[in-house]
Amino acid sequence: MTPGDVAQAQRLSAAIGWPHRLEDWRFVLRVGMGFVAERDSALVGTAMGWTFGAAQATLGMVIVAPKQRRQGIGRALVGRVLDELGQREITLYASQATRAMFEANGFEACGLLDQHLGAAFRPPLIALPAGERLRPLGARDAAPLAALASRARGLDRSQVLPALLAHADGIGLDRDGELLGFSLFRRFGRGFLLGPVIAADAPDAARARALIRHWLALHESALVRIDVPRSSDLGGWLTGLGLARSETAVKMTRPGHAAMSQPHANTDTDAGAPRQFAVITQSFT
Repeated sequence: MTPGDVAQAQRLSAAIGWPHRLEDWRFVLRVGMGFVAERDSALVGTAMGWTFGAAQATLGMVIVAPKQRRQGIGRALVGRVLDELGQREITLYASQATRAMFEANGFEACGLLDQHLGAAFRPPLIALPAGERLRPLGARDAAPLAALASRARGLDRSQVLPALLAHADGIGLDRDGELLGFSLFRRFGRGFLLGPVIAADAPDAARARALIRHWLALHESALVRIDVPRSSDLGGWLTGLGLARSETAVKMTRPGHAAMSQPHANTDTDAGAPRQFAVITQSFT
């Protein structure tokens, strides 16, 4: 896949109902790599991958034109990406329609991800633990944000977070100068995407709710999407705010054999280990 393929790739994704803009495609290609399938000079399929250090990667943006399905195009594209990613541990999110194809490639289901979409309706204030506050993010926060996100997800975020910060607004959760969490908000598709949401855990996920609530209160009439692991237990709360569950994807992983490396420091605090409550996107997890 090259930058010259982006326009056709965007039209292909639009044809199957995905909301990605040209800008969204350009971003995922800038920080990753992929392959396309062509027939008679027309692009009929895509698949992409992203590496996070020497040991881990993600796979996504697997699309085949509706009229070209059941011809092995998707399997061939996924095979090319897997070859490029090598012996890394690989994570992806699959639909029920594509789950069997990934299982045939050694992936196993390990969780669920719920996509919530809608307009937020006057979210109530969330009480934070004593001494904690939300504050704008600054240029000096880039390295702590990457370290916090890396620790929360178990993936090296040192490359993707700086690239993401160039396109997103952010809010941090601070206690006496210590960063305990953050959330990012950016344009995506037909509206906005809220994620990732990273926070030290708290009763009733109060920190994560406060980081989410900040953006919903600022964009009450906007179309907002947030993708949350089913295990976050935020689904009922989001639905009550007007962000209905619109889709569910299956999280799948394939074990890797590359040597593990941990370039980021342990960022656990006495507030608890950081946890990811919403993903960057289903491609980056």
